[in-house]
Amino acid sequence: MKPETKYTKSGLVNIAYQVFGSGPIDLVYIPGWVSNIDWMWACPELVNFLQELGKVARVILFDKRGTGLSDRVVGFPTLEERMDDIRAVMDAVGSQKAALFGHSEGGSVSALFAATYPNRTISLMAFGIFAKRIYAPDYPWAPTNQERQVVYDMIEKRWGSGEMDLESLAPSKANDRVFMDWLANYFRSGASPSAAMMLTKMNTQVDIIDILGSIKVPTLILQRTHDIDVKIEEGRFIAERIQNAKFVELEGSDHLFWTGNTEEVLEEMKAFVLQANPKSIYEKQLFTIITGRVLSSQANNAKHQELIREYVEQYRGNIVQYDTQTFTATFQGPSKAVHCSIDLVNAMIGRNAQLAIGIHIKECLVKNCISKETEDFAASIFKQPIPNQILLTQTVKNLLVGAGVSFTPCKTIFETESGESLLLFAVDEKPKHNILPKRIDHNKLPQNDSFLKKVLQNINNHISNEHFGVEMLCKEIGVSERQLQRRLKAITNKSPNKLICSVRLHRAKELILNQQNTIAEIAFQAGFSNPSYFSKCFKREFAVCPSDLIN
Repeated sequence: MKPETKYTKSGLVNIAYQVFGSGPIDLVYIPGWVSNIDWMWACPELVNFLQELGKVARVILFDKRGTGLSDRVVGFPTLEERMDDIRAVMDAVGSQKAALFGHSEGGSVSALFAATYPNRTISLMAFGIFAKRIYAPDYPWAPTNQERQVVYDMIEKRWGSGEMDLESLAPSKANDRVFMDWLANYFRSGASPSAAMMLTKMNTQVDIIDILGSIKVPTLILQRTHDIDVKIEEGRFIAERIQNAKFVELEGSDHLFWTGNTEEVLEEMKAFVLQANPKSIYEKQLFTIITGRVLSSQANNAKHQELIREYVEQYRGNIVQYDTQTFTATFQGPSKAVHCSIDLVNAMIGRNAQLAIGIHIKECLVKNCISKETEDFAASIFKQPIPNQILLTQTVKNLLVGAGVSFTPCKTIFETESGESLLLFAVDEKPKHNILPKRIDHNKLPQNDSFLKKVLQNINNHISNEHFGVEMLCKEIGVSERQLQRRLKAITNKSPNKLICSVRLHRAKELILNQQNTIAEIAFQAGFSNPSYFSKCFKREFAVCPSDLIN
């Protein structure tokens, strides 16, 4: 019997989830590529697998943002946002700690979650996982650019036709037309062609190699010997880099865990779930670390400290060290750290001061993140500091997929404590020299929640005004367009225009469900002058036509 589908909020995004099972621990399934939790229950093979898991665990299913029954999103979702979705679903069902089961691309974010939140992770299980999705000399099993282009062409030309070349994902079911028809429908119901393309291109940029050594929770890596989609060597590579990870090689060529020799997969997983013995408390976890230095010769240290503290808190960071000129702050993800750094540089320019910033990601003590490596990193950044420059390590860069930031490689190389050489990159964001303190009062910076509330309130106040746009919104809340863009991207992953449109559409959806006016009238009430364009935007946002809600 299909469980009830419920929703919880991850920021502004609605995440669909289901809960079932009677086992003693919680298990969160993080699906690969695209999914639809309702359609999962239309496949007998998958239903059987899930119900077996439900005998040893309370199973939590969810659709990632942008897929299935969850809200569609604009642009690439960041890995941080994906981790936020996992936490939001766990919080919604009252799960303080859970085992994670990541399939394929879902294994990448599961691994990052386990490293970042070890005290919320009982164990990590991954099937058909990859650490990187594009060929490199140090990772030669990943697809080449040409091979990825074939996938892009398939999505663009054949996503809606049913001829999606899916047999390679489950060769044992290649001649089972009922199963293959279900699989094609499952993918199509999981994402539109544009959403599938976006997720596929995001996957191409994934690279979690550098964080694998930071995973300390009990880990099980399962891989089939002849999997065409993700090679057996990739599973071995990952398992070798995770402390005490158990690697199990299974016979077969299916990339889907619920086809082929599923009994063996289930036996391994059940035994691991019941026998995993995690630490009660992990003293270390993965942090993104900002180290900065104020370069102004006429520094007003008290005001600069206040400004830096406010920005760090706004992006949910934590100041761990501060003296007259330098500071260190930690974040639970690189995207917030980078956006905070960009805003800080611009804010300091408005105060006639300059900053040099370095960003690194490292496993460190929760109670004291300062170590010899962080001190060495600061020393290398500040040896010849360039005003208003933000430098970050390649490890940070590799985790910034979807953050909307571009980079330029530097000649400098940072040597870690373990002897690893990390390339450094400069953030391409140019400082805004025209930001004046008179225009923006940095002493009254709003926190994320209050800032967003103010933005949404202003949009709702002008909801029926078709001419209301970014310029008017900036004047209403007293910020520059660039600041609005940066803050909304960090908080909602939407541009200002996309957020305005999304708020209009959600208001229109409420009005349609109340069934008090025609669709054309509701379009005008929500600020759309063209009902046809409104219907097109509505379908893009909710994957249904306005008339479908009435019917």
